[in-house]
Amino acid sequence: MSGVRIPDEAELQRVLRRGVAEIIPEEEFVRRLRSGRPLRLKMGFDPTRPVVTLGWAVGLRKLRQLQGLGHFAVLIIGDVTAQIGDPSGQSETRPMLTAEEVEANAEAVLRQFFRVLDPERTEVRRQSEWFTDFRLGDVVRLAAQATVAQLLQREDFALRYEQGRPIGLHEFIYPLLQAYDSVAVRADVEFGGTDQKFNILMGRELQPRFGQEPQCALLMPLLVGLDGERKMSQSLGNYIAIDAPPHDMFGKLMSLPDHLIVQYLELLTDVPEEELEAIARGLRERSLNPMEAKMRMAREVVAQFHGPEAARAAQEEFERVFRRHEAPAEVPQVPVRVRNGPIDLVDVLLGAGLVRSRSEARRLLAQGAIEIDGQTVREPQALVRDGSIVRVGKHRFLRIVDADRS
Repeated sequence: MSGVRIPDEAELQRVLRRGVAEIIPEEEFVRRLRSGRPLRLKMGFDPTRPVVTLGWAVGLRKLRQLQGLGHFAVLIIGDVTAQIGDPSGQSETRPMLTAEEVEANAEAVLRQFFRVLDPERTEVRRQSEWFTDFRLGDVVRLAAQATVAQLLQREDFALRYEQGRPIGLHEFIYPLLQAYDSVAVRADVEFGGTDQKFNILMGRELQPRFGQEPQCALLMPLLVGLDGERKMSQSLGNYIAIDAPPHDMFGKLMSLPDHLIVQYLELLTDVPEEELEAIARGLRERSLNPMEAKMRMAREVVAQFHGPEAARAAQEEFERVFRRHEAPAEVPQVPVRVRNGPIDLVDVLLGAGLVRSRSEARRLLAQGAIEIDGQTVREPQALVRDGSIVRVGKHRFLRIVDADRS
């Protein structure tokens, strides 16, 4: 027995529609799902940094959904292509990484994948398994599978070519290397964001030339990042890591623009379709308070990665700090000799890392953005007591403890 379960119509529609931008070709993908054969579901990652973002989690969650039907995820660690730098969706060449940097990042990334995936139904492969033995002749033969005209059809390449910006020859090789990964692991389906469409379809085109059935492409929407405009990206710094502490993840989710509430609920949670539609309608018709909807979204997303209890605790912490303006449950402590009269608040804040410079501390004091025990202070010299809470801005806190206390 293969252990594969054929989905009923309702489950099939969830697979095909929830968190999916396009399936190429959809009818072929459905036929394979109904075949009863365990499918090899490929998803590649370039470990350019030791972080897995919520943007990556969109694809990981879809893989986990299909693992639940008995199919196998094949994760490709791009330890070769990460040293080239994928230009997909980029306006300029990415810097190359060393093999040592890639390996360190890969180890960190792998530890995070299984916060979502079922390890019993996951196969992890590295590109170096097949590319290490590639000779110059192999590279030339692979390069012969595509033309420059084909590669210039890629939007990012075409734009840079039109604007006279450089395109390295090594970047032209990237889509072919990713395509060959599909040959190496005999992929049935490849997963990726919509910005990976060209690369994934190149894999579909390459497989029949090696005597294999062409893979299907399952393309997912790009999760928008914290800036509310561009896709979530490590290189852009607008990301939330899936292993971020619950309170940190919750706070960042609450900082998102209101127009992203429904997208995050759809792509990162299991909220039923009926509820999702009701939330979208309520926001559209203004019958639902966006703050309450966002609170629900943040709680649901945190629960996906840390569990319901941690999500509830993160929400309570957020409400305590941002709604009731109380100090967090855990506040960094700074030892200060409080019995010697006023302290130099600028020195204390700088030493605790709550400000980046003395000028920032003085500016915040002048703006009335610093409080001690709920009272605004504007002078650098301030009186404190053992246990005083210092608040900087909206959400930076420290607790003064008497350095002479025995």
